[in-house]
Amino acid sequence: MDMNLLIKLGNRRFVLFTLILLLKCCLAWFVVFEDGPSVTTMLTEIPFFWVVFCLIEWFATKRKLLYYTIANLLFTLLYFTVLMYYKYYGVIVTYHALNQANKVAQVGDSTYSLMDPYYLLVFVDILVLVAIPLWLRSRTKGFQLQLRPISRKALSVLLVVSVMLCFISIWPNRASMNENMQAEEMGILNYEFYTIFADDKVDAERVDMKEITQARIDELKGKTSREQPLYYGAAKGKNVIIVQMESMQNFLIGLRVNGQEAMPNLSKLARENFHFDRFYAMVGQGTTADAEYVVNTSLYVPKHEPATKNNAKKELPSLPKLLKSYGYDTATFHTNDVQFWNRTELYPALGFDRYYDKSFFGDTDHIAFGSSDEVLYEKTIEELKKMNESDRPFYAQVLSMSAHHPYNLPESKRRLALPEEMQDSMIGRYIQAQNYADYAIGAFIDDLKSSGLWEDSVVLFYGDHQGLPVYSMNDEERELMKELVGHEYGYAEMFNVPLIMHVPDATYPAVIERTGGQIDLLPTVANLVGASLGNQLYFGQDLLNSDSNVLPMRHFLPTGSIVSDTGVFITGNDYEDGANYPFDGEELSEGSGASRSEYERALELLNLSDSFVEQLPDRSPQP
Repeated sequence: MDMNLLIKLGNRRFVLFTLILLLKCCLAWFVVFEDGPSVTTMLTEIPFFWVVFCLIEWFATKRKLLYYTIANLLFTLLYFTVLMYYKYYGVIVTYHALNQANKVAQVGDSTYSLMDPYYLLVFVDILVLVAIPLWLRSRTKGFQLQLRPISRKALSVLLVVSVMLCFISIWPNRASMNENMQAEEMGILNYEFYTIFADDKVDAERVDMKEITQARIDELKGKTSREQPLYYGAAKGKNVIIVQMESMQNFLIGLRVNGQEAMPNLSKLARENFHFDRFYAMVGQGTTADAEYVVNTSLYVPKHEPATKNNAKKELPSLPKLLKSYGYDTATFHTNDVQFWNRTELYPALGFDRYYDKSFFGDTDHIAFGSSDEVLYEKTIEELKKMNESDRPFYAQVLSMSAHHPYNLPESKRRLALPEEMQDSMIGRYIQAQNYADYAIGAFIDDLKSSGLWEDSVVLFYGDHQGLPVYSMNDEERELMKELVGHEYGYAEMFNVPLIMHVPDATYPAVIERTGGQIDLLPTVANLVGASLGNQLYFGQDLLNSDSNVLPMRHFLPTGSIVSDTGVFITGNDYEDGANYPFDGEELSEGSGASRSEYERALELLNLSDSFVEQLPDRSPQP
């Protein structure tokens, strides 16, 4: 290896590392932003590199190449994290997600499945840069690469210019509501730096608890009250069973694949009961655990963290507590370890009497993170029978898990014959996994019926969150989804999860095209069992008595995005340059999408929910 060449490259380290990192940032931009890298990319990203490089040159008297390599590694890890996070969540990761870094190992298969092998190429240069000095030292005793210092005057000028360019990228774009657009306009590195020091516009305006009233919430929701609500007390004294289905999306209901019904049991159930086909997931960073939180509290998830992190420390109003005041026994069932997503704190905060987790279900017939859905339902039904023997009604929430991303279902569980184009694809694996989940649910429904619980219980089935993020798909998969759903697959389909409702002697075959979300289940159940919400604050509305709805969305979509009665609205820098994505791919007439009033009311609802939870008293320590 030519020593003179190495010395020349070392002395051009500023340019060399700029070019290396520019290639890496272009890869991240290519994955994350629709228009990919451009001249703007260089103008926004390079000045941040140079600020760091100038500081290395200024303060490091020796081992400069080592510090450049360390900076290169840190920038590389950041870009790699940004593109991997975006592939699942569809938003730009920030420092807030560091609190959940330990979850990466626990959901390793799910994380790794999002990675294209060429992403790893971003680390090759680091290996080379580390290997060369080690090789030289082994060949040439005491060898050190002598690098010429850069003029301090030139460094000073370049540092000032670079800082000014970073400031020019950040300052004009700080007011944008859309975090992804902010990152694109500011540059990824500038955006990450900005989020560390910026006060959040929405979170900062805390509303006093005295001003947070149900009347104000109802007004913002556009809710109209009925003197005699429909179905009030229709299930008084009945058990309540809520089944949360892992990654289940609504397009699967009624879907036929290769001449077979993909979800025969749930599709039959939907045909025979109330099927809300415009029902939406409202989770955040905590995904499945967030769905539990939203359904049981009728509160919005926090913006920057899973609800289980800080909200679980509060004295939360909840469905279990409400039903317990009416004499209900309460329990929740999940085959995962209760410590995952801090459920050890969540379940007491929600007020469940008991929980059943991995310690109860064991690890037999393992799929995903624990025992299979078949084991879940087989063991759960026995406990429900025991609960039903008392003279008290019960509320049970049951969480399935076998159809978890990346949908690696064991061969022995695959029951669906997929067409060739779906085999070995994420979509094929997803449908196969959900077909198995449907099979297990069918057996559970049969057991509920044979035990007599079916006709003595309100039973709700809903999806917890999306299973097929559009951000994770390649062009072939998007085209395949277009064929499956009959139009372009996008936000309106991705967050649309099924809600199927069985109420003995009350529900009948009906598709209800009424906008709703997970936050609406608490008041809906309360109405059915005749439980008063007069002393409890809630942000949802009874889906059996609502005419319109507005659902603020969080985390997976930019701030200000909503689901309204016309579809999904994605905010731009503000409302004016936002985009509407109508239900079922239908065309919207001009001016018929989400209104500015809905957008502004949604932001206020989120702020009221955040303010309310923040001012709730902390829970007393458990004995």
